[in-house]
Amino acid sequence: MTTTPLRLMAVHAHPDDESSKGAATTARYSAEGVEVLVVSCTGGERGSILNPSYGRDITDLDEMRQVRTVEMAEAAQALGVQHRWLGFVDSGLPEGDPLPPLPPGCFALVPLEEAAAPLVELVRDFRPHVITTYDPTGGYPHPDHIMTHRVAKEAFHAAGDSDRYRDRGQPWEPLKLYYNHDFSMNRIRSMHQAMLDAGLESPFGDWVESRAAREIPEREVTTRIACSDYFDARDGALRAHATQIDPDGFFFAIPRDLEIEMWPVEEYELAESRVATTTPEDDLFAGITGNEGLSA
Repeated sequence: MTTTPLRLMAVHAHPDDESSKGAATTARYSAEGVEVLVVSCTGGERGSILNPSYGRDITDLDEMRQVRTVEMAEAAQALGVQHRWLGFVDSGLPEGDPLPPLPPGCFALVPLEEAAAPLVELVRDFRPHVITTYDPTGGYPHPDHIMTHRVAKEAFHAAGDSDRYRDRGQPWEPLKLYYNHDFSMNRIRSMHQAMLDAGLESPFGDWVESRAAREIPEREVTTRIACSDYFDARDGALRAHATQIDPDGFFFAIPRDLEIEMWPVEEYELAESRVATTTPEDDLFAGITGNEGLSA
């Protein structure tokens, strides 16, 4: 029996999410010969310019989509991964009290089966053994992140069912579903204290002190992936998203030697598994042989 390459699919809401959530993990697995596909559900059209040094504003959705398409290609190259768009339109982050309605036609308002159909097709085409995405809260309450969770979970369950999405390719059953934990409060508090102990100003102070942060529930961590050798690749991918990432800002405020010493891993929650595995894990493919789905 021939062993096929292992395959990992990371499902994200917007371009730049793949670089701030699980990026070093995907870079590591790609470097080790795993086929890695990053999926962006939306084009990030409604993202604001978050980099004060970017130099200009962009208000046109089509122009923003074009700019972020180029950024995403550069980020994928930095990580060494493949990339696909699902083609939905960014919902934006509603603000105010009460919150305004979401824009018509945006990703978060698309009926679930309609939104999941292209991802089911992509799963059946790429045939990932493992899928990663966000937990049911989205990691934070952005409507596109919550919708991404729903769509990825739907595809995980439906892609192997020949009676569902019949016009979307031959069934393929992924084996494990994980949730990213890159912005867990445990990590934030740990890095905040490490910065203070080193006599440095912490970028996490407002998060740690805020009531909202204290009320963020800590989800179970089942899997830690050692990936500090790939922090440079992650940082290169982050910098590729020049509209979103300030090179002198939050993501680069922690000295890399301190980060490697204190937190050299990326964390995940094993949400579902169709193979036997024992937690805690140090490998997203624990319990998977690579022969699944093959005939003898």
